[in-house]
Amino acid sequence: MSAALLEVNGLGAGYGRVQVLWEVDLEVGEREIVALVGPNGAGKTTLLRALSGMAETRGGTATFRGRSLVGQPIERIVDLGISHVPEGRRLFAGLSVHDNLRLGGWRTNNQDIDRVVELFPRLGERLNQVCGSMSGGEQQMCAIARGLMSQPELMMIDELSLGLAPVVVDEILARLPDIAASGTSVLLVEQDVDAALSVAERAYVLETGHVVLSGKAGELLADQRVQESYLGIS
Repeated sequence: MSAALLEVNGLGAGYGRVQVLWEVDLEVGEREIVALVGPNGAGKTTLLRALSGMAETRGGTATFRGRSLVGQPIERIVDLGISHVPEGRRLFAGLSVHDNLRLGGWRTNNQDIDRVVELFPRLGERLNQVCGSMSGGEQQMCAIARGLMSQPELMMIDELSLGLAPVVVDEILARLPDIAASGTSVLLVEQDVDAALSVAERAYVLETGHVVLSGKAGELLADQRVQESYLGIS
């Protein structure tokens, strides 16, 4: 693995009286794609929310380039170099693609939209279109592009494939290696285990708030437990 960018050790997290994560260990290296997979309710979204300052952490550590993320406000975490593309995309549906992208770069004062349009050319054809009128796949492209506008070193993407046709998912996944190669590591939360492990270099399997398996993505794809539980292969 490349040099560690994100290091999570023994992290717990939850909401109110409800504990969702227990003693999670996870690492993401520089220019690396790491997948976090598991069933609904496993705690995948909660982990991303904890790392981006949106969920309460309960013990353990999470550091980004050696700086603690625990207890930091969301804007500070963005300033450190982390962006979060949430489940459901959460675009400003009444604003244009152009305005959504500009808002993504407001903290870094980055208004260089050409770079993300080069990554997703379809957005270049729709810069003046209202986001809410686009297809789900185009909205997901816009959400990822908006996340890149803050020039992050780590992008966390929650449920990239949600509600999208497989051909569109493949098109977007194909861009992730380019994103990583350009200097933005990717932590991908995904229910489509086959798709996630096909693009990632390493992966973690989360079940009921615990990491139960981890390793190289190719090895996990061949693991009998993963095949039986997530790929329908017996």
